[in-house]
Amino acid sequence: MIQMTGVQKRYADFQALHPLDLTVKRGEVFGFLGPNGAGKTTTIRMLAGVLVPTTGRITIDGIDIVADPVEARRRVGYIPDRPYLYEKLTAREFLQFIGGVYRIDPEQVRTRGDALLAENDLLARADELIEAYSHGMKQRLVLSAALLHRPKLLIVDEPMVGLDPHGARRIKDKLRAIADDGRSVFLSTHSLDVAQEVCDRVGILFRGRLVALDDIATLLDSRDTGDLEQVFLQITEEQYAQERTP
Repeated sequence: MIQMTGVQKRYADFQALHPLDLTVKRGEVFGFLGPNGAGKTTTIRMLAGVLVPTTGRITIDGIDIVADPVEARRRVGYIPDRPYLYEKLTAREFLQFIGGVYRIDPEQVRTRGDALLAENDLLARADELIEAYSHGMKQRLVLSAALLHRPKLLIVDEPMVGLDPHGARRIKDKLRAIADDGRSVFLSTHSLDVAQEVCDRVGILFRGRLVALDDIATLLDSRDTGDLEQVFLQITEEQYAQERTP
């Protein structure tokens, strides 16, 4: 689903992402982990078509995201860490707006939108202004909007921020269901318990370099632990120690 080959991103003299080769398969939840400043958000914005790589190639479902950005974006649903909502719209109006962006038939927007709102327990309040929604309700509305055009790839940046346990459980189940449906999820999170629970594989980014990549079970076995947080801490501490070595 995702193929990144030699992808780099530079800002003047700052190398935000060193050459990155990465494949994300269909039907998997891939966890993208790393400390603050590792380059995760830069990578995500390139995958979403917001940023252009300095060098390298990215394809989504076989479509080159630079050569054919419109077609590539049709295959992607993107939930940033701080999504923006037009709070003077109702939930239905917001989904109608999103449907217009993707040029979806209005009747399909109504049918598909109501189904998603119902699935996310928002249908009864679909005609209320978004400004009256709780944080969890807004998160569920953003998820509904990201799935409206039936993307083959869902990119999610920190989906659990501010959610109560019920809301977090709902999101985790949804991410897993998307992958089980044969689509793919690219998940960036600092919640390592969430990554351990829902991801098939994870990659750990450090200072713009991929320093670990494997399935969860193999990573845990390699460090003789059952806790992904411990694996993450060990790997990143080793990288910090290498930096401190003269």
